[in-house]
Amino acid sequence: MTDGGTLVNTVLMRKIISASVSGTLFAILLGLTVPNPWGDISSITDYFFAFSIATPAYLMYSFPVILIYGVPTSIISDKIGEFLSGKTNNGKVEVIISGILHILFGLILHFYSLGVAILFFITDRLLQRNKKEYYWLHSIRSLAIPCTVWVSCMGIVYLENIFFN
Repeated sequence: MTDGGTLVNTVLMRKIISASVSGTLFAILLGLTVPNPWGDISSITDYFFAFSIATPAYLMYSFPVILIYGVPTSIISDKIGEFLSGKTNNGKVEVIISGILHILFGLILHFYSLGVAILFFITDRLLQRNKKEYYWLHSIRSLAIPCTVWVSCMGIVYLENIFFN
């Protein structure tokens, strides 16, 4: 990270990776907790198939929002936190301010988005702790995570339709 351009690229790539991981985790967790918001689940098999249908739907609708809205607002939150921590000469202020701003930006859209904002913040902090430079290839590869989950769940739905219907 020798120049500002490399630093910006590294931050952007890390944010895209964070979006891929946290968006996928969010869809899976939401699928596990709310597998069928419209009906009743009477057996573990119904639960499993409802989860397999709900997870790709949650992923399909939430992931683009996380990429388009979450990545820029996370960068803004971090920059404001860095600016304020520079004014106070206290490194902990940056984490606190950034975390609060992630929560506030997460609350703007909907209550569910608060959960993904917290997941995004935690994922990004864990990736940042590695102190590794991230490149375009890393961020493009990270997009395979939600794609793999989506294809896997849709494969389960397909097999369910073949064998159980």
